[in-house]
Amino acid sequence: METKDIIRNLRTKKGLSQEELAEKIFVTRQAVSRWENGDTVPNTEMLKQLSRFFDVSINTLLGSPRELRCQCCGMPLEDSCTSREKDGFFNEEYCKWCYADGEYTYDNMDDLIEVCVKHMANDKFSPEQAREYMKNILPDLKYWKNFTEKDGNGKISRLKKQLIEEFNALNIKGMPKVEKLNALVGGYVNLEYPLPNGNHVRFLDDGTTYFGNQLESMEEEGKCYGILANADFLLVCTYEKDGKNPELLLYKKRQI
Repeated sequence: METKDIIRNLRTKKGLSQEELAEKIFVTRQAVSRWENGDTVPNTEMLKQLSRFFDVSINTLLGSPRELRCQCCGMPLEDSCTSREKDGFFNEEYCKWCYADGEYTYDNMDDLIEVCVKHMANDKFSPEQAREYMKNILPDLKYWKNFTEKDGNGKISRLKKQLIEEFNALNIKGMPKVEKLNALVGGYVNLEYPLPNGNHVRFLDDGTTYFGNQLESMEEEGKCYGILANADFLLVCTYEKDGKNPELLLYKKRQI
């Protein structure tokens, strides 16, 4: 699909006329008309503005001329899984699991491989095949080629280490020792917890990436501990298979 058709479709989905769209992005109706007729293409700054307004990447606005892949884990990028900068603008080089809020989330290639293998392995693609595949492709990706420039002088490593120490210092009965934290997007782990008054509450932002893990209980079969954190807080909960019967054990602001 061409840019002219994409802009027209996005405008129509929002229920806007050409004049209404023009008012919202501070251009003339004639400019919108020329874009949708294919007479002109928005310049770079206007593409950024349209990207923000329609919440799609510039690559999507241009008809997806590039096949985007995360330059950290290698996964194909669609708008729904593309990372964003702190200002909300799309970063079309990384997925939201590998880059979040202006920060890279992985500092160890082996850790990333093990996380990916869990999602890639199936009846036709064994864990060993998935692991070998990742070991072959990751070294050629931009992030790992330039890792020393991306690591922020060990900032990721220090934060993860500190969070792990804080989780273990909680000494929660039945919860195994925390060894690793992985990048987890809020929308995939944002459980709804029941309150004593009968209401339910969620504590996470679906679009934010956190550090966390799932740990099997040492005392109760079928029970798991979910741990999540960022620079601001620690969260510990329990749940059964597929996140059923969640119970919030702890939500604690960190002393920074």
